[in-house]
Amino acid sequence: MNKSYSSGITYLFIIAVLPFFILSCGDANQQQGQQQVEEYPVLELQPRSIELTSSYPATLEGKQTVEIRPRVPGYIIEMHVDEGDWVSKDQVLFTLNNVEYQQEVRSAKADIQAAKARVSTAEDEVERQQSLVDKEIVSQYQLQSAKNELESNQAALAQAESRLKNAQVNLGYTEVKSPVTGIIGTIPYRIGSLVNSSISQPMTVVSDISEVYAYFSMSERELLEMARTVSSDGEDQTIQQRVAEMPQVNLLLADNSRYEHQGTLKLASGLIDKETGSASFRATFPNPQEILRSGGSGNVEIPFNQDAALVIPKKATYEIQNKRFAYVVTDSNTVESREVSFLPVDTKQLFVVNEGIAEGARIVSSGIGQLDDGTKIKPNTVDADSLYQSLTESE
Repeated sequence: MNKSYSSGITYLFIIAVLPFFILSCGDANQQQGQQQVEEYPVLELQPRSIELTSSYPATLEGKQTVEIRPRVPGYIIEMHVDEGDWVSKDQVLFTLNNVEYQQEVRSAKADIQAAKARVSTAEDEVERQQSLVDKEIVSQYQLQSAKNELESNQAALAQAESRLKNAQVNLGYTEVKSPVTGIIGTIPYRIGSLVNSSISQPMTVVSDISEVYAYFSMSERELLEMARTVSSDGEDQTIQQRVAEMPQVNLLLADNSRYEHQGTLKLASGLIDKETGSASFRATFPNPQEILRSGGSGNVEIPFNQDAALVIPKKATYEIQNKRFAYVVTDSNTVESREVSFLPVDTKQLFVVNEGIAEGARIVSSGIGQLDDGTKIKPNTVDADSLYQSLTESE
């Protein structure tokens, strides 16, 4: 067989086999593509009734906190309390030097004695002038002058008595007393310090912590949403009235433990701050064990129910540059990244949708680490009730 004939046969063989080879490769690629479509759990979002908790950072203040400042200037000569002591109303906290005030009292008493003597002399003079007038020895004018002198001396006596009272009051102010029952704060001054009513720092602070107020702020939008969730018999009730109907609130302490007593909520200000767009709230907590102290911090937790909430698992989302995204499954079973915003509520395993995903949407509920936009998946629809039950039980 010649060489040209053999090459022709080989060429014809390649042409004949090539379609089968291409078809075989196409089937292999198609099978490989089918093998790459992985199965993912998919959750269809439907409105649900859920109990939520909103958490707000708060500062703690005693029921009554009073700055202690002296009414009169002086040097501290005695300290009767220490920082952290429990004091009663009208208990003496500090004693100031009182020598000059004692002198003022003695001087005022002496002035009173002198004024009384002048009044007595003037009274005698009036009686004498009266007898002379009755005998027509002197004129009525001299009697009237004696009476005027008596009135002047009586006025001088009243002024002296007033000065004595003022001096006694100032002497009393040298004992600095507590106006309320409570806990003593820090004491920046010590014996020998000169203090007066205009000192930059108070001598100390007394805080009545039998009840403690937790102050926090809530945005206008959150306030309106919360007020709408409160069931009300009267449609014309104000926000303040609706807030008063809310259930009791909890306090999360700085060590993340929950305070054992619940508090009541009150709208501290009826106005919205124009600069921050927020309203001020106050939660009142009993403090029988004196665990809470003025100046402390915590988080006020407000429970409320939402009847038609779209809830998704936190593990179904991912974060990029402080934004949250979830993968929505399209009709062609490919995934599409979607930015989602959530309500500022405290849940460990769940997010409550605010915007970004609508009712009826399907999302990949877990295992999203390997997904990208356009990835084709095999959906495996999960039972929503069982999923949510397991997530809420783990809260």
